[in-house]
Amino acid sequence: MSSRLLNSIVVLLAILLIVGMQTIFIVDETKQAIILQFGDPVAIYQDPGLHVKLPFAQAVTYFDKRVLSSDALPQEYLTVGKKRLVVDHVTRWRIIDPLLFFKAVRTEAGARARLDDIVFSEIRRELATSNFEDVVSFERENIMGRVTTSASATAAEFGIQVVDVRIKRADLPEEVEQSVFNRMRAERQRESSLFRAEGEEQANIIRARADRDSTVILAEGYQISQALRGEGEAEAIAVYAAALGEDLEFYAFSRRLDSYAQILKSGDSLVIPAGSDFFRYLQSSGVPLPTPASE
Repeated sequence: MSSRLLNSIVVLLAILLIVGMQTIFIVDETKQAIILQFGDPVAIYQDPGLHVKLPFAQAVTYFDKRVLSSDALPQEYLTVGKKRLVVDHVTRWRIIDPLLFFKAVRTEAGARARLDDIVFSEIRRELATSNFEDVVSFERENIMGRVTTSASATAAEFGIQVVDVRIKRADLPEEVEQSVFNRMRAERQRESSLFRAEGEEQANIIRARADRDSTVILAEGYQISQALRGEGEAEAIAVYAAALGEDLEFYAFSRRLDSYAQILKSGDSLVIPAGSDFFRYLQSSGVPLPTPASE
């Protein structure tokens, strides 16, 4: 085989490879394709598989079949009563008509721009007829359901199906939020002052009841102690009386010794007449001697 023939075969194979690559294309399960001939769409392929087109004259444009998302910037809306609300939402959508999509918006970036405008408009319309409390409560689910339905109906003109619209965050504007926080703080302080006043009132009632009970208990204790003291003194008097009846001289001697212990202190000086009866038990001549007991 001559070198010229070999070169011709190589060139022919290269041409066939290039033509084949320009003729055959693959659509996988996550994509859908449109065949463009000189910029105009001529065919649509939404099923996965191996397909052919005219080489060089036709081109393939792919679009995603999966659910896509659009995360728009937060926007400020007005609710019923002209209350301002900042809403940050996310939209999930898919391309259901690639030909209509290509004619209307061309690319996903163009689709997101159109879709954000549609969703902004629908959210503004819904929130204008909704209370602020509904937007931040469980009613939010129904509101966003209505937004999804109406936005999907409008986006169908661009070959788009809106799957879902969700609010990620719904807050008051920063300047309004601060005033609301201040009002909430004042309300909580008012409630705390009320609770403290009620607690102080209850504490005073309990304290007064405790003081009253303690006064009653002390009075009863004093009454019982006085009764016991009276009984003790009566018993002591009875004992003294019994002792006095047994031996008058011993009783007088015992009482006089108690008096000496109370009066006579170390270093004290007393001026008392020598013949005073008070010291007669301290004088040997005045102390009667006991009579020895008979054995």
